Amino acid sequence: MKKYRRLQLLGFVVSLALALASCQGKRLTKANVAEVTEGMSRKQVESILGPPTSVDSKDLVILKRVTYTYQQGDESVTVVFTNDKVASKENSLHD
Repeated sequence: MKKYRRLQLLGFVVSLALALASCQGKRLTKANVAEVTEGMSRKQVESILGPPTSVDSKDLVILKRVTYTYQQGDESVTVVFTNDKVASKENSLHD
């Protein structure tokens, strides 16, 4: 009987944790994107915006270019890295 109750409690705790994680809200906001500045590393950008939805990498002879794309519904953010530093960013975030 105690084992069943313990499993029931564990199931409730896991369900609650999943529900709270899904309610965190939008990760892509104008404020978060504004924190991303030229010269930041990919790790710094990921600490602000999280992991990208897609990554496109091109190794040119003297230049490494990586593009992170973040998709959130019909909104998107694109961050371009040159030699692992932010070179530019664009977004289509709504107000």
